Amino acid sequence: MFLLMCPKCKNKMKYQPRGSLDGKKKKCVYCGYSFTVHPDQKKSRIIS
Repeated sequence: MFLLMCPKCKNKMKYQPRGSLDGKKKKCVYCGYSFTVHPDQKKSRIIS
């Protein structure tokens, strides 16, 4: 399970992907903004 940060509203949410992270999209549960989850830690919004 990962902790993601929304690039728009900066809120943190939990995310548990099924399979690899290549091309996965996540929709923010707070503001509804949709963003891509990258497997690369520097490009990603993965906090921990």
